[in-house]
Amino acid sequence: MLDVAELFVSINGEGTHSGQLAVFVRFKGCNLSCSYCDTRWANEQDAKCTQMTAREIYDHICKQGIRCVTLTGGEPLYREGISELLSLLCSDGRFYTEIETNGSIPLKPYLVIENRPSFTMDYKLPSSGMEKLMCTDNFYCLDKRDTVKFVAGSQNDLIRAKEMIDKYALCDRCNVYLSPVFGKLEPVSIVEFMKQHRMNNTVLQLQMHKIIWDPDMKGV
Repeated sequence: MLDVAELFVSINGEGTHSGQLAVFVRFKGCNLSCSYCDTRWANEQDAKCTQMTAREIYDHICKQGIRCVTLTGGEPLYREGISELLSLLCSDGRFYTEIETNGSIPLKPYLVIENRPSFTMDYKLPSSGMEKLMCTDNFYCLDKRDTVKFVAGSQNDLIRAKEMIDKYALCDRCNVYLSPVFGKLEPVSIVEFMKQHRMNNTVLQLQMHKIIWDPDMKGV
Protein backbone atom coordinates (compact mmCIF):
# COMPACT_ATOMS: atom_id res chain seq x y z
CA MET A 1 0.00 0.00 0.00
CA LEU A 2 1.11 3.55 -0.78
CA ASP A 3 0.29 6.55 1.41
CA VAL A 4 -1.24 9.19 -0.87
CA ALA A 5 -1.55 12.68 0.58
CA GLU A 6 -3.11 14.28 -2.51
CA LEU A 7 -4.48 13.33 -5.93
CA PHE A 8 -5.39 16.21 -8.22
CA VAL A 9 -5.16 17.65 -11.72
CA SER A 10 -3.39 20.97 -12.27
CA ILE A 11 -0.65 22.48 -14.38
CA ASN A 12 2.97 21.57 -13.84
CA GLY A 13 4.42 24.54 -12.01
CA GLU A 14 8.03 23.64 -12.82
CA GLY A 15 10.14 21.26 -14.89
CA THR A 16 10.36 20.69 -18.64
CA HIS A 17 6.56 20.37 -18.91
CA SER A 18 5.86 23.55 -16.98
CA GLY A 19 2.46 24.99 -17.84
CA GLN A 20 1.05 21.67 -19.09
CA LEU A 21 -1.79 19.82 -17.42
CA ALA A 22 -0.75 16.88 -15.28
CA VAL A 23 -2.23 14.38 -12.87
CA PHE A 24 -0.39 14.85 -9.58
CA VAL A 25 0.11 12.11 -7.04
CA ARG A 26 1.60 13.46 -3.82
CA PHE A 27 2.96 10.84 -1.46
CA LYS A 28 3.21 11.23 2.27
CA GLY A 29 6.61 11.25 3.96
CA CYS A 30 10.15 12.37 3.25
CA ASN A 31 13.59 11.38 4.47
CA LEU A 32 14.82 15.01 4.43
CA SER A 33 13.79 18.16 6.27
CA CYS A 34 14.77 21.15 4.15
CA SER A 35 14.71 24.61 5.71
CA TYR A 36 12.43 25.94 2.97
CA CYS A 37 10.16 22.91 2.52
CA ASP A 38 6.78 24.00 1.17
CA THR A 39 5.03 20.65 1.67
CA ARG A 40 6.04 20.01 5.26
CA TRP A 41 2.45 19.20 6.09
CA ALA A 42 2.68 16.08 3.90
CA ASN A 43 5.82 14.89 5.65
CA GLU A 44 4.46 14.78 9.18
CA GLN A 45 4.01 11.33 10.68
CA ASP A 46 0.33 12.04 11.40
CA ALA A 47 -0.39 13.68 8.03
CA LYS A 48 -3.75 12.69 6.60
CA CYS A 49 -3.47 10.29 3.70
CA THR A 50 -5.29 7.58 1.80
CA GLN A 51 -3.74 4.15 1.48
CA MET A 52 -3.95 2.97 -2.11
CA THR A 53 -2.44 0.14 -4.11
CA ALA A 54 -0.34 0.88 -7.17
CA ARG A 55 -3.17 -0.49 -9.33
CA GLU A 56 -5.74 1.81 -7.67
CA ILE A 57 -3.54 4.86 -8.30
CA TYR A 58 -2.94 3.76 -11.88
CA ASP A 59 -6.67 3.24 -12.49
CA HIS A 60 -7.41 6.71 -11.10
CA ILE A 61 -4.83 8.26 -13.42
CA CYS A 62 -6.24 6.42 -16.45
CA LYS A 63 -9.69 7.93 -15.82
CA GLN A 64 -8.45 11.54 -15.90
CA GLY A 65 -7.73 11.79 -19.63
CA ILE A 66 -4.46 13.64 -18.97
CA ARG A 67 -1.21 12.55 -20.61
CA CYS A 68 1.32 13.93 -18.12
CA VAL A 69 1.73 12.35 -14.70
CA THR A 70 3.79 13.89 -11.91
CA LEU A 71 4.71 11.82 -8.86
CA THR A 72 5.78 14.07 -6.04
CA GLY A 73 5.92 14.33 -2.28
CA GLY A 74 7.30 14.28 0.20
CA GLU A 75 9.68 11.92 -1.52
CA PRO A 76 8.09 9.37 -3.89
CA LEU A 77 11.13 7.07 -3.95
CA TYR A 78 10.93 6.87 -0.15
CA ARG A 79 7.80 4.75 -0.54
CA GLU A 80 7.92 0.96 -0.76
CA GLY A 81 5.95 -0.24 -3.76
CA ILE A 82 6.67 2.76 -5.97
CA SER A 83 8.41 0.53 -8.53
CA GLU A 84 5.14 -1.29 -9.22
CA LEU A 85 3.36 2.00 -9.96
CA LEU A 86 6.22 3.20 -12.16
CA SER A 87 6.17 -0.04 -14.13
CA LEU A 88 2.42 0.26 -14.71
CA LEU A 89 2.66 3.87 -15.89
CA CYS A 90 5.77 3.48 -18.00
CA SER A 91 4.61 0.30 -19.75
CA ASP A 92 1.26 1.83 -20.65
CA GLY A 93 2.59 3.99 -23.48
CA ARG A 94 -0.03 6.72 -23.02
CA PHE A 95 1.71 8.67 -20.29
CA TYR A 96 4.66 10.98 -19.87
CA THR A 97 5.65 10.14 -16.30
CA GLU A 98 7.82 12.47 -14.26
CA ILE A 99 9.03 11.75 -10.75
CA GLU A 100 10.20 14.58 -8.53
CA THR A 101 12.95 13.35 -6.23
CA ASN A 102 15.08 15.09 -3.64
CA GLY A 103 18.53 13.88 -4.71
CA SER A 104 19.29 11.73 -1.69
CA ILE A 105 17.97 8.38 -2.90
CA PRO A 106 19.92 6.35 -5.51
CA LEU A 107 18.29 6.39 -8.94
CA LYS A 108 20.22 3.49 -10.45
CA PRO A 109 17.67 0.81 -9.41
CA TYR A 110 15.00 2.60 -11.46
CA LEU A 111 17.00 2.73 -14.69
CA VAL A 112 15.97 -0.84 -15.52
CA ILE A 113 12.29 0.11 -15.82
CA GLU A 114 11.27 -0.14 -19.47
CA ASN A 115 10.52 3.35 -20.83
CA ARG A 116 11.62 4.64 -17.45
CA PRO A 117 10.18 7.87 -16.01
CA SER A 118 11.76 11.27 -16.35
CA PHE A 119 13.57 12.35 -13.19
CA THR A 120 13.37 15.91 -11.93
CA MET A 121 16.04 15.70 -9.26
CA ASP A 122 16.87 18.36 -6.73
CA TYR A 123 20.37 19.03 -5.60
CA LYS A 124 19.98 20.53 -2.14
CA LEU A 125 22.16 23.61 -1.73
CA PRO A 126 23.74 24.75 1.57
CA SER A 127 20.82 26.89 2.78
CA SER A 128 18.57 23.81 2.70
CA GLY A 129 20.63 22.20 5.48
CA MET A 130 20.52 18.90 3.58
CA GLU A 131 23.45 19.07 1.14
CA LYS A 132 25.47 16.49 3.08
CA LEU A 133 22.84 13.88 2.22
CA MET A 134 22.99 14.33 -1.55
CA CYS A 135 23.83 11.28 -3.66
CA THR A 136 26.12 12.70 -6.35
CA ASP A 137 26.33 9.31 -8.09
CA ASN A 138 22.83 10.13 -9.30
CA PHE A 139 24.29 12.65 -11.74
CA TYR A 140 25.66 9.76 -13.80
CA CYS A 141 22.17 8.23 -14.09
CA LEU A 142 20.69 11.25 -15.87
CA ASP A 143 20.28 12.03 -19.55
CA LYS A 144 18.46 14.57 -21.71
CA ARG A 145 15.02 13.43 -20.57
CA ASP A 146 15.94 14.40 -17.01
CA THR A 147 16.41 17.60 -15.04
CA VAL A 148 18.56 18.74 -12.15
CA LYS A 149 16.95 21.54 -10.18
CA PHE A 150 18.89 23.85 -7.88
CA VAL A 151 16.71 25.85 -5.48
CA ALA A 152 18.76 28.80 -4.25
CA GLY A 153 18.12 30.91 -1.18
CA SER A 154 21.29 33.01 -1.25
CA GLN A 155 24.21 34.13 -3.37
CA ASN A 156 26.31 31.42 -1.71
CA ASP A 157 23.78 28.87 -2.94
CA LEU A 158 24.16 30.19 -6.49
CA ILE A 159 27.95 29.89 -6.27
CA ARG A 160 27.64 26.31 -5.07
CA ALA A 161 25.14 25.48 -7.83
CA LYS A 162 27.55 26.71 -10.48
CA GLU A 163 30.36 24.66 -8.93
CA MET A 164 28.27 21.49 -9.20
CA ILE A 165 27.05 22.29 -12.72
CA ASP A 166 30.63 22.74 -13.90
CA LYS A 167 32.13 19.84 -11.94
CA TYR A 168 29.68 17.29 -13.33
CA ALA A 169 29.19 18.94 -16.76
CA LEU A 170 25.47 18.85 -16.08
CA CYS A 171 24.44 21.04 -19.00
CA ASP A 172 25.90 18.43 -21.35
CA ARG A 173 24.19 15.63 -19.48
CA CYS A 174 20.64 16.82 -18.74
CA ASN A 175 18.38 19.85 -18.32
CA VAL A 176 19.52 22.29 -15.64
CA TYR A 177 17.21 24.67 -13.80
CA LEU A 178 17.80 27.39 -11.22
CA SER A 179 14.90 28.47 -9.02
CA PRO A 180 14.69 30.89 -6.10
CA VAL A 181 13.43 29.90 -2.68
CA PHE A 182 10.06 31.60 -2.80
CA GLY A 183 10.25 34.90 -0.92
CA LYS A 184 13.96 34.53 -0.08
CA LEU A 185 15.85 35.38 -3.27
CA GLU A 186 14.64 37.73 -5.97
CA PRO A 187 14.64 36.21 -9.48
CA VAL A 188 16.57 39.22 -10.79
CA SER A 189 19.50 38.16 -8.57
CA ILE A 190 19.62 34.81 -10.36
CA VAL A 191 19.44 36.47 -13.77
CA GLU A 192 22.34 38.76 -12.89
CA PHE A 193 24.36 35.80 -11.61
CA MET A 194 23.66 33.87 -14.84
CA LYS A 195 24.74 36.87 -16.92
CA GLN A 196 27.89 37.41 -14.89
CA HIS A 197 28.98 33.78 -15.28
CA ARG A 198 27.72 33.25 -18.85
CA MET A 199 25.63 30.28 -17.78
CA ASN A 200 24.57 28.93 -21.15
CA ASN A 201 21.97 26.13 -21.24
CA THR A 202 20.88 26.87 -17.68
CA VAL A 203 17.23 27.84 -17.24
CA LEU A 204 15.75 30.19 -14.65
CA GLN A 205 12.40 28.82 -13.57
CA LEU A 206 9.87 30.28 -11.18
CA GLN A 207 7.28 28.16 -9.38
CA MET A 208 4.34 29.02 -11.61
CA HIS A 209 1.73 27.54 -9.28
CA LYS A 210 2.81 29.92 -6.51
CA ILE A 211 2.28 32.88 -8.83
CA ILE A 212 -1.16 31.78 -10.03
CA TRP A 213 -2.52 30.65 -6.67
CA ASP A 214 -1.83 31.42 -3.02
CA PRO A 215 1.66 30.03 -2.28
CA ASP A 216 0.28 27.87 0.55
CA MET A 217 -2.71 26.47 -1.32
CA LYS A 218 -2.97 22.69 -1.55
CA GLY A 219 -4.20 20.74 -4.54
CA VAL A 220 -2.70 23.01 -7.17
